[in-house]
Amino acid sequence: MSREEYDAALLRLSEASVRRHFDAFVDVPWDHPDFRVDPRDERWVLPAGVDPLGSHPWYRQLPVATQIEIGLWRQANIMKIGLQFENILIRGIMQYVSTLDNGSAEFRYLTHEATEECHHTQMFQQGVNVIGADVPGLPRWIRRASPVIPLFASLAPVGFFIGVLAGEEPIDHSQKQVLRSAADLPPVLSRIMEIHVAEEARHISFAHTFVARHAPRLGRVDRIVASLAFPVIMRVLGDAVLKPTREFREEFDIPREVVSELYWNSPESRAFLSDLFSDVRMLAEQSGLMNPLARRVWRALKIDGRASRYRSEPPVTYSPRT
Repeated sequence: MSREEYDAALLRLSEASVRRHFDAFVDVPWDHPDFRVDPRDERWVLPAGVDPLGSHPWYRQLPVATQIEIGLWRQANIMKIGLQFENILIRGIMQYVSTLDNGSAEFRYLTHEATEECHHTQMFQQGVNVIGADVPGLPRWIRRASPVIPLFASLAPVGFFIGVLAGEEPIDHSQKQVLRSAADLPPVLSRIMEIHVAEEARHISFAHTFVARHAPRLGRVDRIVASLAFPVIMRVLGDAVLKPTREFREEFDIPREVVSELYWNSPESRAFLSDLFSDVRMLAEQSGLMNPLARRVWRALKIDGRASRYRSEPPVTYSPRT
């Protein structure tokens, strides 16, 4: 990708941010009666075939009231994880743009993105608040490391934006699957997801474009290191987003064998995990970060498979447990 093509892509993203953007307290009618959270509303039951836990017999045989309680906690925790990741991203963006020259197309786009991410953190926190679950979000080790992570935005920007994708792609993938598959969602949940998916498309597009532009320009050693780090970052941060935290497991007494099977030993969950990372495998191929050694790491981490033909291609391998 040439500098001219890169700058033109960033200009399109910047103009899209100007034309269509959302405000957490304008575009979500929090006070509307339909947006209240009813703890008896069966629409909060985790959808089978979308959330791995929602498909498991252990979950399906629980009383409906317990399924709803788990669904509320799970959705609230995903929102909390989203706002924590985006808080890290905002700080990293500010760290990175402080290094840019005057006239940089990256500066304009990234400050648009930081503004949108601020609204997302407000929206997610308000979603957690209305659900009323006291959720922790990310695993404790990431929460403790969060003051340091943004520094990598200027020290190793390609690695940082790979990490951004590792946080954004699982949430975006899961929310798209819910929106595609669930015919009837609680209005507050569907509205939050619709807004997030709409704006996250730009953010993910930028991260893909950034890596595709900058990774091929790394030195030989740095490019090899980045290619090996790519799948590790994806798997570690993907697990941080998707796997139930210790607090969640203890709160609902989820059997250890259920967690072990779902994350990621069963054929269905392995297919889900493979589908989840199909877009970033495509990016690794396109940006020169997929080589024979890196391919072995992707396979060892159980996140190999067919690369997407285009971004957000619907999954073709995951089928729900029946």
